[in-house]
Amino acid sequence: MKLHHVGVAVRSLEEAICRHEKMGLRLAHREVVASQKVEVAFMGDGPYIELLEPTSPDSSVAKFLEKRGPGQHHLAFAVPSIEDEFKRQVAAGAELLDKAARPGAWGHMVAFLHPKDHGGVLIELVEEGH
Repeated sequence: MKLHHVGVAVRSLEEAICRHEKMGLRLAHREVVASQKVEVAFMGDGPYIELLEPTSPDSSVAKFLEKRGPGQHHLAFAVPSIEDEFKRQVAAGAELLDKAARPGAWGHMVAFLHPKDHGGVLIELVEEGH
């Protein structure tokens, strides 16, 4: 696995994009992921910083912001096959939050692993190219 992006929960996507552009990072991609109730912006050239703004007060990112405030939300790793990585993670005793891969941002398939098995860090698996 290699690092694909670091997810950062933000209250204002516009402000966060401006802040990261001032640091010298370019906006690589932006979209609304309706199924996850977020709007995202990928900054940089990879590994990326994924800025996540909730589009609904009942989204998991809105709940994260309410509980913890803005900041690191997850680490995402590129994998050739989420299905194969699920098998490897289960064999290692990890708990899966998703039972199957689902569509994510940028046309990728994604799935999440429980933070309790990874030092309190939410892990996203990213299968590129869909």
